[in-house]
Amino acid sequence: MKNTIKVAVIAMMMGTAATAQTNDTLNVLPQSEVPALKFSGYVETYYAYDFGQPETNTRPGFFYSHNRHNEVALNLGFIKANYDNGMVRGNLALMAGSYANANLAAEEGVLKNVFEANAGVKLSKTANLWVDAGIFASHIGFESAIGKDCWTLTRSILADNSPYYESGAKLSYTSPSGKWFISGLVLNGWQRIQRVEGNRTLAFGHQLTYKPNAKVTLNSSSFIGNDKPAADKRMRYFHNFYGQFQVTDKFGLIAGFDIGAEQKAKDSESYSSWYSPVLIAKYALTDKASISARGEYYSDEDGVIISTGTANGFKTMGYSLNFDYAIYSNVVWRVEARSLTSKDEIFLDNGDPVKNNAFVSTALAISF
Repeated sequence: MKNTIKVAVIAMMMGTAATAQTNDTLNVLPQSEVPALKFSGYVETYYAYDFGQPETNTRPGFFYSHNRHNEVALNLGFIKANYDNGMVRGNLALMAGSYANANLAAEEGVLKNVFEANAGVKLSKTANLWVDAGIFASHIGFESAIGKDCWTLTRSILADNSPYYESGAKLSYTSPSGKWFISGLVLNGWQRIQRVEGNRTLAFGHQLTYKPNAKVTLNSSSFIGNDKPAADKRMRYFHNFYGQFQVTDKFGLIAGFDIGAEQKAKDSESYSSWYSPVLIAKYALTDKASISARGEYYSDEDGVIISTGTANGFKTMGYSLNFDYAIYSNVVWRVEARSLTSKDEIFLDNGDPVKNNAFVSTALAISF
């Protein structure tokens, strides 16, 4: 009996020691080896009033965000799942809103509701080198579909008329200091999830970002490819450059410039070009309140990106004033007044062609 008790006690002690060792091992696992699955969401509602009184309640066709007139609308709402264990990562986000209706009108079926769907693998245990494939946010520009991350309520003309999203594969590298980021991309087209029917060529792009310090960001991004069927193949070359500068603790500046060229016809040596400069200034009034001002110009004489059917094409300048108030850390209320002036009568005022367009907007954005 005594021997039996001794054996039982020894077995219990060994089991306890083994359990303790297992728990200790789990407690000291590197964070990168612990799988991380996170869920998040975003909702941005808005109301915009266009003084031109569009009959269809849809604002001019070159606006792809906040484009509904005189109605309370959802611009963008999405639910997102993110997985990242340090060596493998992935994102899946499904969306709804007027942003999706306008920007993904050419996509088929349920693809219209995909905001993100991508997966990536780290290629090195020591270097921050990744390969990712799927549907991503665009590598072009400083403005995104997520309004709370932008300095103005509505998007600039150059942002609304360059890709918000893209699909394909990319190889990216971030330097150990975090100052340099470089990426090379193979894409299905100019803001395309699926290639255009009859298109037989992939597109390419690059992104190079330099952050010498916490107050300065310099970025160069490009797109090279054909976005038409093979029978009407026209090569497009596009480049975006921007600089973001936090001049003081309260004052910041963003300067951006887009330029592009596309063949006028298949095998043509003549090109149509377009360009757009933009400047945005932001000033923090308090910890919760800020104001922003924007000046912009967009020239597309041949209507490659924005077709007007007028003599001078799309040559439009504009300005806007913006007020933001952070109700909570994850809730922002915004108000904006914006005015546009074109060389030709490309806008409508109660059905009559005019050169000017003005509108006011307000939005409430919540992230969780």
